[in-house]
Amino acid sequence: MLDDTDRRIIEVLERDARTSLRGIAEEVGVSLGTVSNRVKKLEENRVIKEYRVILDSEKVGWGLNVVIGLRIQKGRLIEIQEIIARDSRVYGVYDVTGEFDSMIIARASDRNDLDDLSKNLLSIDGVKRSVTHLVLNTVKESLTSFPK
Repeated sequence: MLDDTDRRIIEVLERDARTSLRGIAEEVGVSLGTVSNRVKKLEENRVIKEYRVILDSEKVGWGLNVVIGLRIQKGRLIEIQEIIARDSRVYGVYDVTGEFDSMIIARASDRNDLDDLSKNLLSIDGVKRSVTHLVLNTVKESLTSFPK
């Protein structure tokens, strides 16, 4: 279980994963050794899974973001989701309840690329139906570390 020190260390790293251990120690108000040991433990226990760069998708060529609902043939969900997950345009594949069996979060460089993605999804044997929603505006796109 995480304690308050672990949570504060994680919050600092979320704001800037390049913050030095010394900088974290100063901000959290604990010793450098404590931060070093805690971060190592958080990594070993896979609480901190990895450190990433967050890019501006438009500036690197992704012009469109989409949310795609899929109906999938019974008994083929995992197999088909694994195929879809290999597409570099796809950055989220989820099992869901409701009208669809799976929701896909993806991006495309332009309308032609989106057309190609849509046709690729529909060509997968076992995909019964696809509904694509084009994201017009992103109001919020971040994950909250801890439940309130």
